[in-house]
Amino acid sequence: MEKFIYKKRADITALSASINEFSYKKHAHEEYAIGVTIRGIQRYNLDGSLQLSYQNGVMLFNPEQAHDGMAHDESGLDYVMLYIKPQLLLEALEKKDMVRFPSPIVYDDRLKQSILNLAHGILADKDDAFCSELFLSLTDSLIRTDLSTEMKKDNTLIKKAKDILHAHLASGLKLDDISKELGLSKYQFIRLFKAHTGISPYQYYLNVKIEHAKQMIEKSGDIYSAVAECGFVDLTHLNKHFKNVYGTTAFEYSSYLH
Repeated sequence: MEKFIYKKRADITALSASINEFSYKKHAHEEYAIGVTIRGIQRYNLDGSLQLSYQNGVMLFNPEQAHDGMAHDESGLDYVMLYIKPQLLLEALEKKDMVRFPSPIVYDDRLKQSILNLAHGILADKDDAFCSELFLSLTDSLIRTDLSTEMKKDNTLIKKAKDILHAHLASGLKLDDISKELGLSKYQFIRLFKAHTGISPYQYYLNVKIEHAKQMIEKSGDIYSAVAECGFVDLTHLNKHFKNVYGTTAFEYSSYLH
């Protein structure tokens, strides 16, 4: 049975999930995503390589790392995940420059327990002050995992393309216009973007729209404004794509948080 429960406290979103046949489509998050495999084996492709997180494995995703996700076999999978905004994590780590996790999966009991404590605190609706203290404990554990301060810089053209995509969420993806502005052919642009980010411009654009809709739902709970502002045809259209990335529809996600 597929189960997805989302809660948010202290500006951190927690997910408790159980999946059997469901699989996430290839996507990326603006946040850091940090989780623990509780039961089963989590299988996913990350930056072009296959990853397997076994029981007690700590999964560490950097912002905008393209990945999919599924249970490795028919026995299914239980896990928790935390989604943390980059500026929030950097503030807690007392770092100015972006950091990257050097390894996608680690097995560290202290870090695992810190993640579980915070996830359970958020999912149990503990107050923000309590969850903030648990988050600080988590960052103390993260410091011990040898965080790297090397951050791959965006190619200038790719950064400009991302800015254009972010600025035109409701007007549709116009590859010809973007390519012309960058001085590339459409196919040169697609190839360059995918080589740099791991996903196509269309996938990235769709992810940005879904992420923006998620942020709007978290702030106001107004699903229909999110549909209109993010350029989805209707709620069914948003629900379909939202489920591919978050395992639940936008409507269900709103009900978890409001």
